[in-house]
Amino acid sequence: MKTCKKKGFLNLGNAIIISMILGILAGILLGKKASALAPLGDLFMQLIKMVVIPLILCSIVTGAASIGNSKSAGKIGVSTFVYYLATTAIAVCIGLAFGEIFKPGSGVPVDSIKSMFSNEYANKGSIPGFWETVKGFIPENPIKALVDGNILQIITFSLFLGFGISSLPKEKKEFAVNVFSYVNDALVYVILKIMYVAPIGVFALMADATGTFGYEILKSILKLLIVYIGALALHNFGVYSLFIKLLSNTPLKKFWKSIYKSEALALSTASSMATIPLNMEICEEEFGASKETTSFVLPLGATINMDGNAIYYALVCCFFAQMFNIDLSSTQYIAIIFTATIGSIGQAGVPGPSLLVVAVLLAANIPVVGLPILFGVDRLFDMLRTAVNITGDASCVLVVDNIANSSTSKETISKESI
Repeated sequence: MKTCKKKGFLNLGNAIIISMILGILAGILLGKKASALAPLGDLFMQLIKMVVIPLILCSIVTGAASIGNSKSAGKIGVSTFVYYLATTAIAVCIGLAFGEIFKPGSGVPVDSIKSMFSNEYANKGSIPGFWETVKGFIPENPIKALVDGNILQIITFSLFLGFGISSLPKEKKEFAVNVFSYVNDALVYVILKIMYVAPIGVFALMADATGTFGYEILKSILKLLIVYIGALALHNFGVYSLFIKLLSNTPLKKFWKSIYKSEALALSTASSMATIPLNMEICEEEFGASKETTSFVLPLGATINMDGNAIYYALVCCFFAQMFNIDLSSTQYIAIIFTATIGSIGQAGVPGPSLLVVAVLLAANIPVVGLPILFGVDRLFDMLRTAVNITGDASCVLVVDNIANSSTSKETISKESI
């Protein structure tokens, strides 16, 4: 991909940052009237969604077909899942630690916000059992999964199809891979054209978000928001930096100098899926990661890697426990860690209030009646957590690509020695 070819100040990343700032100013000035700009933002998101599903299909099929017969294929798959699960578990622990240290829920005036309480979400927090979850990964009809936009099922089918293509004779394999690769290139071209209007879409999204969320509600959760930003910053700049430093060959300065473009887009769109094309370009063009690894890891990460969400779930549990004067036991902490870590897998990479927080609260026996005060400003939290999620996706690409390259180098050395 070549969406950021322009050099100098006015490249895509800087244009998005400027658009975000202008959008925030417009939202502050216009207030709720800024909602008139919402259709422009919705149109941009719709254009992105139009291309993302087929792009994920072609990318994963191409990536799986390319690595399918290599000895490092298993290592790439295992490394990706282990990395995502490990960072998500760490994220939950950071969220709980920040919640207990800074106590964002203490001192919240419960009586003044009781009118916002609701039992609407009390019956919406069930988590499917193990076998239901496993069956949910496998599509009965792949075409229906594509039509419905069921990302997990699309990924599963794409992996099977890609590995199936990798087993074909050389000529047939090359033909099939080329077909998906050419379609992928065509979709990238479409994304390139769509990204030209990204600054306009970002401006509209930020203006709408800034102008319409409730400032009165925000006052009651301001401490939670500040603590949340601190926890995200530690995980984003601390945990990811540590993994990149120890397990990849990419200099930290180079990583943070480039990834801000994806973070800016994620922050404004609140969609992991919308950032996939730009994240792919940065990983391949600027970090030098292989197309095979990038095509495999990023679409998967946009679906199952939700570190920002995991921190949010843990903090919200602490917030409501403190607000209702509930002392959490070790059993409740374990329930939060397990539910938030496992439940994060499969969360849709699109904006909107996450009902998984209901499941985490119920698992820890914490009242859910206060959730409406958070859902009212969820867009703000969603923007922040999405920026962290996609940073984790990019860091995983670098770590897994380094592991794959190390395996390849060892194979080459052993062959040469023979």
